[in-house]
Amino acid sequence: MTTVPRPIRRPDTSQMHVSRFDQVASLVVALLIMVGVAVVGMFIIWLTATLEFHARSVPVKLVENVPGRGDHAEGFERDLEAPGMEEMPELAEPQLEVAMEAMTEAVSSVAAAMDSVSMPSDATSKGEGGMGDSRPPGPLGEGDNIIPRWERWEIRFESSSETAYARQLDAFKIELGAAGGGKKNVDYARNLSKGKPDTYSGPGDKEQRLYMTWRGGSLQKFDQNLLRKAGINISNRLLMQFYPEEVEDTLAWIEKEHADKQGKVVQEYLKTVFELKPKGSAWEFVVAEMRFRPKPK
Repeated sequence: MTTVPRPIRRPDTSQMHVSRFDQVASLVVALLIMVGVAVVGMFIIWLTATLEFHARSVPVKLVENVPGRGDHAEGFERDLEAPGMEEMPELAEPQLEVAMEAMTEAVSSVAAAMDSVSMPSDATSKGEGGMGDSRPPGPLGEGDNIIPRWERWEIRFESSSETAYARQLDAFKIELGAAGGGKKNVDYARNLSKGKPDTYSGPGDKEQRLYMTWRGGSLQKFDQNLLRKAGINISNRLLMQFYPEEVEDTLAWIEKEHADKQGKVVQEYLKTVFELKPKGSAWEFVVAEMRFRPKPK
């Protein structure tokens, strides 16, 4: 018997077909994309609900318009300015004009000499050589009826050891100083938590920072010990704490916020007592007590 081979039938490749595998794979990919989009959307919703975005504020400095004597000599009254010749035309004689100019120059020289900072060791009585100016130190002007910060502020420290106290001062870049005792310059100590604090000296009449002096308490001995450790002689000298401008501004804002809650304005501030309180691993100033006076008319 003769067999005739049958022709092999090849599959028709003119049309493409999608297999079950391709269908399942594409479905899984689509589901993954949908789940990913949903997760990203939920994350954005959580992020916007949790975080608070604030515009960066520019720090504002509180400036108080307090009275000051400028470059006038310290005293208990107000020296009147010498009358000008235009106010006394009947006396406008050459020899009298020259004499008045000489007298005015002499008065100015005395005022300039008395303008330097005097420490307790070499201070003279107020008003010696003239009535002087009864206004406190500061820019020349009458200012508003405000009690200056250096008269109304008090700061209370609380510390169990000298080392912890030194770290508190260093945290706010507060420096210690000793003035007087026959020396014209002020001796400063900073970085007080070091084994030996850093020191430098400077003229007292160039100092513009707010400073505090002790009224009493056991922590006053810490300042004495820290200055001695820095190698500064404190015998018969005035000990001071010098506060950076940033700390003064911070205290002023804390004071204002406390007073605003009670509806008080700066003209009513009488006494503000700050305390240094722990805040986590750091410290912060808070108002411990604040007293007010009737608003000046």
